[in-house]
Amino acid sequence: MSQNPNLKGPALDRSDVRVVHAEGLSGALHTLVGRVKSGDLGMLPVAIGLIVISTVFSILNPIFLAPNNLVNLLFDCATVGIISLGIVCVLILGEIDLSVGSMSGLASAIIGVLWVNSGLPLVVAIGAALVTGALVGALYAFMYNRLGMPSFVATLSGLLALLGLQLYILGPTGSINLPYASPLVRFGQILVMPGWMSALLGLLPGLVMVVVGLSVRKRREAVNLSSQPLSTLFVKAGILTIVIEAIVSYLNLGRGVPWMFGLFVVLAMVLNYGLTRTQWGRSMFAVGGNREAARRSGINVRRIYTSAFVLCSTLGALGGILSASRLASSSQQAGTGDVNLNAIAAAVIGGTSLFGGRGSAYSALLGIIVIQAISNGLTLLNLNSSLRYMITGAVLAIAVIVDSLARRSRVSHGRA
Repeated sequence: MSQNPNLKGPALDRSDVRVVHAEGLSGALHTLVGRVKSGDLGMLPVAIGLIVISTVFSILNPIFLAPNNLVNLLFDCATVGIISLGIVCVLILGEIDLSVGSMSGLASAIIGVLWVNSGLPLVVAIGAALVTGALVGALYAFMYNRLGMPSFVATLSGLLALLGLQLYILGPTGSINLPYASPLVRFGQILVMPGWMSALLGLLPGLVMVVVGLSVRKRREAVNLSSQPLSTLFVKAGILTIVIEAIVSYLNLGRGVPWMFGLFVVLAMVLNYGLTRTQWGRSMFAVGGNREAARRSGINVRRIYTSAFVLCSTLGALGGILSASRLASSSQQAGTGDVNLNAIAAAVIGGTSLFGGRGSAYSALLGIIVIQAISNGLTLLNLNSSLRYMITGAVLAIAVIVDSLARRSRVSHGRA
């Protein structure tokens, strides 16, 4: 298909320049099957896995799908899920941050020391924790961009240093209890949205899909490219809205949708918009796909790496703040254990590629739900926590294998 080089129009991303030869729902289904066959799986594997996990645990223990149990599951998802959003950013570049768990623990300690021990306002303590996260990310970027230190080594050394700093500022007591009646602790433990508000917010994703779809359609038509039929767009948005409203209505039979999980979803939506609809996001995928080609095309590669590392550490700090609110304490155990590994595993299980150049903010959302569903289901069955590690490890291995096979398929189909 040739195109007049003098034809001018808005800048288009990769999804915009892909001509869609489909009409109606049957055409959309045919297109989806073709993408899957060519290795473009998206989040389909994790969605299928989540359905299987939910079915198995609900059969073994019906309490698993009880509204209040799902509400507790969403509370637990938010803290590590927000940390995983930052991991998505660095994985898209083909890098890694091994210190996000320690960063979250340090942020938790900062909250306890500045707010409870020193008596500073909560807002100041939260700001100090977030700024610390941003500075740590900037330091990683400096070591990577200027000194050539691999991100694996830089963040591994940061893991140890941040853990030591966390232990140092907490002092010999090792734990600081946060006031139970404070807004921060209430936010992390009991605050849920009113039913009418959660139902209203449930309409937002479908509305955003329609608005974005119409915008893309207009841009494609401006440069004489085909676009998906309006009927397909509205049906997709309608199905999404029905599913979300059904989930929200079911959760409202219990305590309701947690505000903390709502914050997690909003951050995922904002990050997804940044990755898919901004020049920064296109540059992220370009650098992750081929750094040298991105540099030759005029992208400031160092700035992109800096933004990813700063965003990752800052989100790690935010996750630590919410973890402190969830546990009502700042302790030496915060950020340790499986926090670091779960954050990385959630991004990979959700569909973000370890090879760089592919990923989505929603992969962190789905991935952490899978991990917490496994943990919650095994807890309800009174099984040993060792099984949780083994099953999560198996799911992670399967996700990486699927990603590797899908990448081979994309290469063979010329879509890598």
